[in-house]
Amino acid sequence: MGRKRVSALKKSERRYALVALLEQNPFATDEQLAEQFGVSVATIRLDRSALHIPEVRERIRRMASDRQDQVRSLDEQDLIGRLTKLELNRHAESELTIQINHVFKRTQIVRGHVLFAQINSLAVALMDADFAVTAKTELRFLRPVRLGETVRARVDVIGEHGGIVRCRAVSHVGHDTVVEGVIWVYKDPSHAGVQSMDEGETE
Repeated sequence: MGRKRVSALKKSERRYALVALLEQNPFATDEQLAEQFGVSVATIRLDRSALHIPEVRERIRRMASDRQDQVRSLDEQDLIGRLTKLELNRHAESELTIQINHVFKRTQIVRGHVLFAQINSLAVALMDADFAVTAKTELRFLRPVRLGETVRARVDVIGEHGGIVRCRAVSHVGHDTVVEGVIWVYKDPSHAGVQSMDEGETE
């Protein structure tokens, strides 16, 4: 898997790390994970069961069925979170499990720019274009997100005018809405202007 073995971790820490590792490499086998964490394959299977993570064959099948399109507007490594669904110019979804580098040290609450970046990169990835940039956002942050929680973001296209796409964005943790709002994206920034966006988009 190209990484050094993780040093001995407590069960809760190992499970957080397991989720993060599978976000980066969803095709990792139980044997590879066991070697990575220095535990038995049986322990990894127990961890997956507790976290409701399917075995590798099912993860591959789900990714193949969910993701119908390929990202055009940016490299997938620039996405914040793991892309789980994509229909270009229609809707996209991603997941992000909050890790220690995402939070304030004292409060263990996620930094706001991390939640924004997940939505922002997802909206850009949604564009059926070779190049796209954010034009404007109107987002509300509804509750704090904490270390270890998984944020599921969804962006839907709700309008387009002159190469400027208007999207509805929402992020959830479980049944809680944590971020919601609207984001505008330029499909062709070299031929768009803020004035045309303001005049062409209406509520």
